[in-house]
Amino acid sequence: MAKVHPAEAHVSDACSMSSAGRITFTIWMKSLVCHTNGCTVFDLKGRIVYRVENYDTRGSSEVHLMDLNGQILFTILKKKLHILGCWNGYRGNFTGRKKENPSFQVKKYCRILRRVLVCQITVGFNKYFMVSLGRKKQGFKIVNSGGDIVAEVKQKQLSSGMVLGDDVLSLEIEPYIDQTLIVALVTVHGLMNRRL
Repeated sequence: MAKVHPAEAHVSDACSMSSAGRITFTIWMKSLVCHTNGCTVFDLKGRIVYRVENYDTRGSSEVHLMDLNGQILFTILKKKLHILGCWNGYRGNFTGRKKENPSFQVKKYCRILRRVLVCQITVGFNKYFMVSLGRKKQGFKIVNSGGDIVAEVKQKQLSSGMVLGDDVLSLEIEPYIDQTLIVALVTVHGLMNRRL
C-alpha cells in the first residue's frame, strides 16, 4: 500500500511561516472522526499538522481549522444572502458576540468564457485570487495581485508517477507566506465545492 506522504524531506514543527523555501503538505479530504466531514493536513514526515472537523452537514456555514491538539486557529463563517458565495475567516475561536473585522474574506466569482472559477481574497489591504487549474482538475492556485503564485493545490502524485485518489491533494506554499492562512483558504475552497 502506498504512503500518502513522502519520507525523503524534512519539515520543522508546524509554524506559521517558513523562510527555508517552498513547503509541501499533503491534504486528505477526509475527517479523522467517524461520520463527520472534514480534512486532515500532514507535513512531509506524515505528522498531522492541521485538521478540520465539521460535525454539521456538508457545506456547513461554520467550520473551524484546528491544530493537532484541537486548538482553533481560524473560524470560517459563510455570509448569508450572498448569491455566489462569501466566506469570512477570523483568527481563533470567533463567537460573533463582538464586532470584529475578519482576518480574511473570500468572494466567489465565475468567469464563464474561460470556465474558470475565480475567487477574490482580501487579507487586510492585500488582494489575492484563487484560480482553478481547469474544469476537470481538482487543483487550484492562489496568486497575489501581481500574478505571482503563493500557493498551489493539485492532486497528489507519487514519485513513481502514480496519481492518488481525488481526495488526496498536495499543497505547496511559497516561503514567507502564512501557512495557517493558506490552509484556511484551502478549507474555504473545500466548502465552496461541498467537500467539507
